[in-house]
Parts: sequence; structure tokens; C-alpha cells
Amino acid sequence: MKTILLHPSYFPSIEQMAAVAQAEKVVFEVEDNYQKQTYRNRTFIAHSNGKLLLNIPIKHNKAAKRQKTKEVIVENDFPWQEHHWRSLQSAYRTSPFFEFYEDELEVFFTEPVGHLLAHNLKIFEFLCDIIGIEVEVAKSTSFEKVPAITDLRILVNAKRKSAFQPNTYTQVHQANHPFLPNLSVLDLLFNEGPNTLNYLENAQLPANSTPDS
Repeated sequence: MKTILLHPSYFPSIEQMAAVAQAEKVVFEVEDNYQKQTYRNRTFIAHSNGKLLLNIPIKHNKAAKRQKTKEVIVENDFPWQEHHWRSLQSAYRTSPFFEFYEDELEVFFTEPVGHLLAHNLKIFEFLCDIIGIEVEVAKSTSFEKVPAITDLRILVNAKRKSAFQPNTYTQVHQANHPFLPNLSVLDLLFNEGPNTLNYLENAQLPANSTPDS
């Protein structure tokens, strides 16, 4: 069985969702320490001026101690949900499939969010459902530096330079800037719609993000 270990991410990258689509089982890391500047709480979309970062603010530990990711609470004093939703509407309103998914997606930007981990897991379940990905899902029970399964936790690192070179597809803002690779899977979904699953299943993943590696 192709089993991979991943960090739950906020509207994951195309590379991460391609790894999921090509696996048979996903184990989510839920026993790790939270780290800043990762895809745990951020994602990138295509806007008219290029890549746009959407970042979820979190409540920082007052004692300056490390937090477990599963303990992290979202900071809702800032209206981040409204900001993210408006950004998505502005970026993708004219894309071929935004309106097709809009109503189901809006709930993630209107209902209150507490724990970051729970929010990301709900998003993952939603994405698998609308894309059509069938994969077994489990959670880690302890943190292992060298797990016995394919370790793709590196995909959560937002600063990492990926070797992933996805096939190009028509992006809604391509007249304003060159093709932007490996954005949030939402970019692929809004532009490719029902073809998203086929695209992910056939994506050529680099060795360090392949379920078989």
C-alpha cells in the first residue's frame, strides 16, 4: 500500500494534493510542534499582480513555549476570513469553475474557526470530496523523526524550493503574468474543474514527494 505521512495544510499545494491523489493511505502528522512560516497556516493563490499570500493569524503562546500544532488556536480578532474570501472572489470570479464550487466553499470563511488543525482537516475532507479523491486517512499517534512510511512532511515547508514542475494549464490571470506553478490546489480547481482529479493523478512528482519513494 502506498502510504504517505503529511502535515495538514491550509488549502494545500498542488504538489501535496497530487501526492495524496497518487497514494492509497494518508497519515496526518498531528503530534508535531508548530512551526512558523509553513503551509500549516498559509497558502498562495494567483492574483492579477502575481502570487498572493493568504495567511491565517494564530494566537501565540504567552509563555513563549513551543506549542503542539494540535493546540494552536486561530486569532480571530483580525477579520482574516473575510479578507481571504474577498481575495478569492477577486482573484477567481471570472475563472471557469469558481461559481460551481463557491457556495460549498464559502462556509470555510463564514463559520467560526477555533483550532487550526481541525480547520485544515475539514478543508482536506472537503477537497477530497469535491475533487473525487478516494484515500484512506489516519492520524499519527506519536512523533517519529524517521517514520516507517514515506515521509512527505517536508511539503509543508513554505520556504522549500520544490523540484516539482507541473504541467501548465490555463490560469485566469495568464494575460497579466507568466504561469504560476504549484499554487494552492484551489487555483487548479477553479481553472480545471472536473479535470482536477485527472491532472493530480497524472502529475509527475519529484522523487522526494512520490508515494513510492
